[in-house]
Amino acid sequence: MTTLLSDALAGRTVITAVDRRSEELAAALERHGARVVPAAAMSTIPHVDDDTLLERTRALIAAPPDATVVLTGVGLRGWLEAADAAGLGADLRAALGASGIHSRGTKAHGAVRGAGLDSVYVATSETAAELGDELLSTGVDGLRIAVQHHGSGDDGLDELLTAHGAEVISLTVYRWGPPSDPAALTRAVELAGAGGADAVLFTSAPGATGWLDAAARAGTLDAVRERARAGALVLASVGPVTSAALTARDLPVLEAERARTGSLVRTVVQHFAALS
Repeated sequence: MTTLLSDALAGRTVITAVDRRSEELAAALERHGARVVPAAAMSTIPHVDDDTLLERTRALIAAPPDATVVLTGVGLRGWLEAADAAGLGADLRAALGASGIHSRGTKAHGAVRGAGLDSVYVATSETAAELGDELLSTGVDGLRIAVQHHGSGDDGLDELLTAHGAEVISLTVYRWGPPSDPAALTRAVELAGAGGADAVLFTSAPGATGWLDAAARAGTLDAVRERARAGALVLASVGPVTSAALTARDLPVLEAERARTGSLVRTVVQHFAALS
């Protein structure tokens, strides 16, 4: 039985458009009385090409990079897990530790610290663009740079750094895949548009875009927008990059104070507590 911390979300239905750590997020919301409806628009497909990943990992160990870009915490953890399974973990950590690690935001930096390493730069905007600007500001010509990409792989860093003279080693640990339960996703976007939900929570820009695309396909996006603008539906985001996917569709956003799921839950709880 769930131990309630508050009744701020009692009687509220909250949709979680989240793939990773969805059960943990649901449990945190339920501790404040929410009814949680999971409806992720995408799934995470790990270890999409382990042979290539391990080949490039061995190359990095043999010739360590001058700089490493970590775009996601889950990607770094998955990379290290794959390296550990191949007996390369200790050597990879040593190679990365000798390089300057540039992290895209607090979650990526947290994974770096969790691996016993540290970041020389953390992008406060949580964007790949900020990391690119920072690297270019110090010069990358002739440098060997490892880039661990996020699931969509369209951040543009490989092209940017290569164009300025860097040798880029590109690493993809996971990809975004289709939703694991398409029917649940359809039901959720219909619920949000019809007035059956009080909030939708988003923790990634690709996930938010996919969820809104599903709402558009179901013909409920306009209703979602109308309810959100009227204050009847809260669209809550974990941080500015995710928020941008929502504001691009002219949707109002309640953004977490810090780019962490715990902060997202607190922000939503405080919002609804203030209404009671």
